[in-house]
Amino acid sequence: MSRQLKSVLFVCLGNICRSPTAHAVFRQKAKGTNLNVEIDSAGTAGYHVGATPDKRSVKHGVKRGYDFSDLYARAVSDEDFEHYDYILAMDNQNYADLVERCPKPLRHKIKRFLDFSIKYPEQIEVPDPYYGGASGFEYVLDLIEDASDGLIDELYKL
Repeated sequence: MSRQLKSVLFVCLGNICRSPTAHAVFRQKAKGTNLNVEIDSAGTAGYHVGATPDKRSVKHGVKRGYDFSDLYARAVSDEDFEHYDYILAMDNQNYADLVERCPKPLRHKIKRFLDFSIKYPEQIEVPDPYYGGASGFEYVLDLIEDASDGLIDELYKL
């Protein structure tokens, strides 16, 4: 694997549930490897800029050992398309919004996060748990943990 720094941006709508969960999970999993990875998260909409992650995401993530304490919502910036190697959308709408906004020569960087899923090949979107109950947040964690493992495998191939 190349020792060159790679960078990953996780993106959902408001950057308070799915993308900060992916940020926290992937950071913890990558920490156990020798990957040289910069990690961040953002939202396609600026609804919650400066807010901490959703309390329910934090509650369920902390139970699994993930740290959200330094994460704050931000919106995707134009500079992100140039800066990040991987821009990973949580669902099809976020993917479409990113592709529409991204300069054409950089669109190859945008993928769906679950493209890296190992255990859930039929699932293409990380569902938004915001309006659901506890089981939705747990399922999101299951999907994100799995896709994080797949992404780590992908980065090791480089």
